[in-house]
Amino acid sequence: MPTQDELFAAVDSLLAGEPELPLPAERARLREAAGVTQARLAQVLRTTTQTVKNWENGRSEPRPPRRQAYQRLLEGWAAKYPQPADSESADSVTTDSVPTDSEPESGPDTFTGPARQSEPPAPTTPTAPSANPAQAAQAATPHPGSATRSTARRTATKAAVRPAVDPRFPHGPLAVLDGNGAAYCAGGIVLECPATTIPQLVEWTLRESGIGAARLHRNGKDADPLIALTESATARFGLPARLEDRRGLRLPEDHPVVREIASAKWKLTQRGFGPWARIYRPAKGNERQCVQLAVLPWDALDTRAWGDAGELPAPELARVLGVYATRVLTPRGSTAVTGLELMTAMRPPTRAVKDTSTGEWVSGHNPGSLGTIPVDPAPPEAPQEHPVAQGWTGGFLDEEAYQWVRDPKLLTDEECLLPYAVGIDINTAFLAAAARLAVGLGRPRRVQRPVFDKKVPGSWFVDLSHVEIDPRLPSPFTPTGERPTGPAWYQTNSVAYAVELGYDVHPMEAFVRDETGPYLDPWHDRLKNAYVTTMADLGVPTGKDVDERAFLEAMEHHKQVDPPLACVLSAIKATLKGGVGKLRERPQGRHYRDGDRWPALVRATWRPDIRAAVISKARINMHRKMLNTAKAAGLYPLAVLSDCVVYPSKGPSPLDFLPLTDEGHVLPGTFRLGVGPGLAKLEGVQEMAWAVDLMEQGYNPARHIKGGDAVLDEGE
Repeated sequence: MPTQDELFAAVDSLLAGEPELPLPAERARLREAAGVTQARLAQVLRTTTQTVKNWENGRSEPRPPRRQAYQRLLEGWAAKYPQPADSESADSVTTDSVPTDSEPESGPDTFTGPARQSEPPAPTTPTAPSANPAQAAQAATPHPGSATRSTARRTATKAAVRPAVDPRFPHGPLAVLDGNGAAYCAGGIVLECPATTIPQLVEWTLRESGIGAARLHRNGKDADPLIALTESATARFGLPARLEDRRGLRLPEDHPVVREIASAKWKLTQRGFGPWARIYRPAKGNERQCVQLAVLPWDALDTRAWGDAGELPAPELARVLGVYATRVLTPRGSTAVTGLELMTAMRPPTRAVKDTSTGEWVSGHNPGSLGTIPVDPAPPEAPQEHPVAQGWTGGFLDEEAYQWVRDPKLLTDEECLLPYAVGIDINTAFLAAAARLAVGLGRPRRVQRPVFDKKVPGSWFVDLSHVEIDPRLPSPFTPTGERPTGPAWYQTNSVAYAVELGYDVHPMEAFVRDETGPYLDPWHDRLKNAYVTTMADLGVPTGKDVDERAFLEAMEHHKQVDPPLACVLSAIKATLKGGVGKLRERPQGRHYRDGDRWPALVRATWRPDIRAAVISKARINMHRKMLNTAKAAGLYPLAVLSDCVVYPSKGPSPLDFLPLTDEGHVLPGTFRLGVGPGLAKLEGVQEMAWAVDLMEQGYNPARHIKGGDAVLDEGE
C-alpha cells in the first residue's frame, strides 16, 4: 500500500498537466479538463482503470489514503478549471459497458467459454497508433513523477511493429522484468515493479501494471498478462537458476516459492511452476484473475522456435514478444501450445445465448467451433495406443509428410551431368493447406460401401493401387512415395486427388462427419497476415506482381536486416507447425501403457483427423506442383522432404530450371516464387555430384541441401 506522501507527490506532478483525452462526468469533467485519462489517473493513484470508472460513475467511493489524495487532486483541478455557468448537471454521466466474462471454476486452462449473464458487449476495438512515430512515443511516455518511468533513450521501436493500444491495457500485452524491478513493455515503455515475491508480482500485474490484451473474437476471452522473468529477475524472486527436475520441468511442491503462492491463496495449474507458469484464482464476477510467467533461464523460449530471442537484452526481447503477441497471440507456453490456443481464440467454443425460459444470457455452443466436449476419433484415425484403437485390426490412416528419394537407377546421364542440385521450399505449406479446408466438427459416423464425395471430410478405406504415376515422381498417396499395394485408409483430400487424376474410386467403408466447416480459416488468416507482414518488415517484397529475382535477392539477407524481428518470423512459423502437431499430441512418460487415456485427450482440440486433413492436403499440393512441372518442362525431382523438393539444375537459382512464361515469370501451377503461403523460395544449393552420392548411399538430399540436418516437420 503506498503512503499518503507518495500519493501526494504523484498527484502534484499530475497537476502539471497531461495530454488531452476527453471522457464523461463532474469528477470526470475535471479530469477531462486536465487532459488526463482514466488509465493515467489509475497509475498515479496506484489502482485500476475500472476502479476509477466506478468512482466517476458513482458505483463506489475511494478509501484512505487514496480518498484524501483523490480529493486533493480534484480540488487542484477545480481551481484550474472552474465549471462553466451553462454546464449541464453531473447527472448526465454516461456509463461504459463492462465486459462480463467469467472464469470456469476449473481454472484458466479449460476450453469452456464465458457464461454471460447479460447482453454481451461488442468487442473492444484497440485504438490505432499514431501515424507519427514521435507522437506515438510521446503519448506513451509516462510523466516523470508518476509510478511509471520511461527509458532515457527509447529502444528503436519501428512504427511498423508498434502495437495498437487498448485503453484497458495501456502498456500492451506483456512485460520483460529484470532484477532491478524494471518491467520493459512493448512500445519502449518501462514500468517500475516494486514486487519482491511472486504473489506480489501477480497482484501488481493484475492491479497496477495496465498489461493485457483484448480478445480476438467477441465470444472469446481477453489474453492474460504475461511477465517474462530474466535471469536476474529469477534470482530476485527466489527461484533457482536452473530446474533440477528436467523431466517434469517444474519446481517441487515443497519449494518455498510454491508454498508462498499457496499461502497467498493463489493457485497453479496442473503444469505446476515450470518454464511457463500460470498463476490464478477462480474469477469473481466479471474479474478474471490470471497471470502467465515465462522463466527465461529455464528455457521458456525454445531456441528451435525463437532462435536467439532469449539472449536479447530486456528492451529488445520486449519488442520481439510484443510484436509476436500483437500479430499472433500473447504466448501461452511453447509455440506449439500457442498455435493450438490461437485456434480456440479465433473460434471460441461457446457464445452467449438467451435462455428462452428465463430470459437470461447463458453459455451455449458457438457454431463452427469444436465445442467444449472432446470426441474420440474413428479407430483408423487414432494413434495405435489410443483406447479406441485397442483390438482394431482394420488398418490405420498414414497421412504424413513426404520422405522420398528417387531411385538412383532412374537418373539420366543428362541429369547427372548438370552442375547443381537446387532445393526449393514451400512457404508455410501447412498454413496454405489449411486455407478453405473443410473439416469435420463432430463425431465420426461409419458407413459401409459409401459413394465417395470430395465435400465430405472423413477417412475412406479404398484401393488406390491402380493409379499410375511416373516412377520418377513420388506416389501422392503415401509419405514414402511408394505405390500403394492394396486397400488402405486415406483422408478425403487424398482420395479426391485420385479422382482429379481421372481414376475411379470405390471405397469399401468410411468414417465420415456430418457437421463440417472451415474451422481453421480464421487461424489461417491471422497467421498468414503475421507471416507476410513480418517478411515485409524484413525487406522482402510481398506484392502480387513481385519481381522474382528481386524476391530471391531479398531472401538472401532478410534475416540480417533486423535479427530480433527474424526471431519473430521463426516463432510464427513454429507456431503454425506446432499447432498442427498439437492436434494429435501423443502420450508422454515412461509409465504410460497402451490403451490408457492421456491428458491431451480431454481437449476438444485433440483432433488427429484434422491434422491428417492438413498434412494430406499439403502433400497433395506438393505433388500437384511436381506433376505440373514435369508436364510443362519434363523436370523430375531428386528427392522430397516434407515441404522441400530438390531438382537438378544448370544454374544455382530456381529460375535456372523452373518453367517460365513468355514474360519471364515462373509458370502458374508449378513452383511460383514469392512470400505468400504455398509459394516457393530457395532452400539451398549443392553440387549435383554431392546429391547423387547421397542418393546412392540411401540418404535424402533434401534433408541436407541447406548445409545442415533438416528437421522433418510431420506436424508432431
